Amino acid sequence: MSGMSGAPERTGTSGKAGAPSGAPEMSVVTAFAGMRRVVDVMFKAACPDCRAGFELTASALRLAIGASSRTTFYSFTCPECGAAVRKPAGERIVELLTGGGVRTLRLHSTL
Repeated sequence: MSGMSGAPERTGTSGKAGAPSGAPEMSVVTAFAGMRRVVDVMFKAACPDCRAGFELTASALRLAIGASSRTTFYSFTCPECGAAVRKPAGERIVELLTGGGVRTLRLHSTL
């Protein structure tokens, strides 16, 4: 980050960084409300049945988080052969999938 002092730039008289004088104050949530991602996140995957390799969007994947590593997995349908695929998801995979917008289901035990 060369050229940046680390201090926010102040403009106008409102005291808000980057807010012109007389402009209504807005939260970040309000400013970005209604916006969508410009580019979908793509995930590389492979089918264990037909061995095809492909890329999937976040909407094509599902993540289930259980109480243990045995019950934490992601799933998708192979676009080549139509097989239902279920693969284990470690901590790093969970982090990548959730960060990329994959829908998540939290599993609860009924013991």
